[in-house]
Amino acid sequence: MNVSLDLTAYLKQNREVVDRALEKCLPTEKRFPGALFRAMRYSLFAGGKRIRPILVLAACDALGGDRENALPPACALELIHTYSLIHDDLPAMDNDDLRRGIATNHKVFGEATAILAGDALLTHAFQVLADVEGSTLSEQDRLRIVGEVASAAGASGMVAGQVVDILCEGDRAVDQPTLEFIHTHKTGAMIRASLRVGAIAGGADASALQALTLYGDRIGLAFQITDDILDLEGDEAVLGKQVGSDLKKGKTTYPAFHGIPESRRRARELVDSAVADLAEFDSRAEPLRAIAGYIVERIR
Repeated sequence: MNVSLDLTAYLKQNREVVDRALEKCLPTEKRFPGALFRAMRYSLFAGGKRIRPILVLAACDALGGDRENALPPACALELIHTYSLIHDDLPAMDNDDLRRGIATNHKVFGEATAILAGDALLTHAFQVLADVEGSTLSEQDRLRIVGEVASAAGASGMVAGQVVDILCEGDRAVDQPTLEFIHTHKTGAMIRASLRVGAIAGGADASALQALTLYGDRIGLAFQITDDILDLEGDEAVLGKQVGSDLKKGKTTYPAFHGIPESRRRARELVDSAVADLAEFDSRAEPLRAIAGYIVERIR
């Protein structure tokens, strides 16, 4: 890692870039019906790390691409991520009371409005992707990005992983392939898509796209393994949500399957391989290298 890169400052600066873009693309609470837009904005601006949109921008930057082409998909991925959190927290799913240190959406606005706020964020993401104003990307690349996002968010990606996760709750006979499926789809698919859409926006050739895809696959899995560990060992005040909930619900997690020491080793191995995947890139990919390390450093 290049020690000259201040990752904390980098993440803060780019989180602000993303937040400004999200502010522009989401209607204000003054628009009717205000209850809907309040609920949407409540969760969207609840203080998330913006890792997925930052990865989009970092991938584009690594190729020397135009960030203006990367910002709409970056925003779209964060809108979809936020919708997924709202729905995950619902009583029918994980039934959580806290998210990012504040009450979950359904606790504030009621279950019906929370469901609809999530629906609205999901569909608004594709409205953002459809807005071509200011984009210099070709029509073909814009369609590729839409396809990537839809595939990662839907029945081939995040939703599939969530369904299998729910079906496997309390099942002690879950095998390794099923565990991998849950992790690579529920969390990994959207992180993978972040790298791929950033690469497409940055004008990646086949070799660069493949390298960034491999990087995304590895850090996506490392990210979920780390989250599994943090659910057991994390500080609730820092995480902003209840710890130990996965264990109580009988969730299929890496620590439950392999134990914490092996989970730590696997996460570190994945991150080391992810950094190696970036060998063909120059110093413009330094933020990606640093973010890979940050993912597992959250464990400490």
